[in-house]
Amino acid sequence: MDIQRPIRRIDAIQQRLPWLAFPYAVAKKFGDDQAGNLAALVAYYGFFSLFPLLLAFVTILSMALHGNDPLQQRIEGSALAQLPVVGAQVSQNVHTIGGSGLTLVLALAIAIWAGIGVLRALETGMNAIWNVPYHHRAGMVPSVVRALIMLVVVAVILVASAAAGIAGAGSHTWWGVLFGILVSLMLYFALFALAFRILTSEDLSWRDVWPGAAIAGVAWTILQAVGGYIVSHQLRGASQTYGTFATVIGLMAWLYLAAQMTFYAAEINVVRRRRLWPRSVVQPPLTDADRRALTYYAKQEERRPEEEVDVRVRDAASSRP
Repeated sequence: MDIQRPIRRIDAIQQRLPWLAFPYAVAKKFGDDQAGNLAALVAYYGFFSLFPLLLAFVTILSMALHGNDPLQQRIEGSALAQLPVVGAQVSQNVHTIGGSGLTLVLALAIAIWAGIGVLRALETGMNAIWNVPYHHRAGMVPSVVRALIMLVVVAVILVASAAAGIAGAGSHTWWGVLFGILVSLMLYFALFALAFRILTSEDLSWRDVWPGAAIAGVAWTILQAVGGYIVSHQLRGASQTYGTFATVIGLMAWLYLAAQMTFYAAEINVVRRRRLWPRSVVQPPLTDADRRALTYYAKQEERRPEEEVDVRVRDAASSRP
């Protein structure tokens, strides 16, 4: 019995149906790029950068709104609610740190250093997803500049999203809450669109990145609402075994889900722009999209301007044993 025969029939069906071929092509490229490993790297750096960033945020807020504790707590609660796994704990314990000038300087220094680390890890992942040749990737100084730009953008959008949440909740009406959600969605869309354009050396237009940015914005909103519940639910039993470490596990899991979601959205942009579908499940034969993908992977290995990789993808019939 030829076990590949039914698989080839299913493969032929998915190649003829765009609504099946496109998602499969995105998932296949995600796997070929080893984007799961890239997401783990981003989650690792994100874990160490999260608390310094929150410390800097709360310190600045406590100094700027000194004497207006209710407003400060409302902004903190709205911003920290975007971290469903640990937001509540951070909100309860962060006030033990005084808002002194020295604290602010140290918090900003650590936050900038840690934030640059996570954004440069994200930039590495974006370049890998777009198969940017190594000699075309940004050097250290341009990479740090890009990371600093995105760090400022993230901070501004975090505050703006918190303000939108406060305005929506303060209206005590369903349309006010809906307005706050829609504003947050628009801010997330702008954030991901900027990230997808800035954090890669590939020459992209807004048209190239908006589909992935739109999907990432919606997915991020859902992840905030549902992801924390799922992770917390899964860790109920683990908390009895691991104790305090269960929170750490939950935070890492949530960050990993967020990083995976971001890279999947970026893969949508790549597959769409380069028309990397339909892809074959069983190879050979190779589709035209398979050939283009293999060519991009080979060209990615160019490490010097003097190096030029010439790619030839042969048919199975013409390949040597």
